Amino acid sequence: QLQKDLEEVKELLTKTTRKRLRDVLMTEKHKLEIELKNQPPPKLKADAGEEEKSSLGGYTVKINNYGWDQSDKFIKIYISLSGVQKLPAENVQVNFTERSFDLLVKNLNGKNYTMTFNNLLKPISVEGSSRKIKTDTVLVMCRKKREEKWDCLTQVEKESKEKEKAAYDTSDPSEGLMNLLKKMYAEGDDEMKRTINKAWVESREKQSKGDIPMDI
Repeated sequence: QLQKDLEEVKELLTKTTRKRLRDVLMTEKHKLEIELKNQPPPKLKADAGEEEKSSLGGYTVKINNYGWDQSDKFIKIYISLSGVQKLPAENVQVNFTERSFDLLVKNLNGKNYTMTFNNLLKPISVEGSSRKIKTDTVLVMCRKKREEKWDCLTQVEKESKEKEKAAYDTSDPSEGLMNLLKKMYAEGDDEMKRTINKAWVESREKQSKGDIPMDI
């Protein structure tokens, strides 16, 4: 998220010509670069996910990596698991509801693997959904109740995209700048708030004198 904020600040720096606002943005850019530099390294975890002790015996691995695709009738989720085709069919279980599914793969190379999808974007047919076991891959087939395109897999993803779009996706650079300044003001320390307030007052004074046409 810090990296996204930094990229947004850099983009807005190329658009604004007001010195005071450029100073504010440069301060924020420097602050973000320091935060990124001081971030702790990411916690190492297994390729397929985090391992934890399981009541099933051995380790249970939460699967985080997957690919997905869709046709008119199905949402297809591809999960890579080396050697899964060698397991008995009953060791690969998927439970479907109208808006979710759970995958459990038992005793694959001494480990159990799980994946859960909640709040699917649209309803699926429990009876029409299934799973297929291919070489090193489990394919989960979610049958759509309505033959329509899905923009993403879950409701959470949709809401996240809408929030980002509302905050940043604007054809007017001044709107993007205002949104960012509001965010910086809300999250900034006292010094940042004083700097933004000063820039705001100066810009309003210049506007009242007819120096700038844009209400920032």
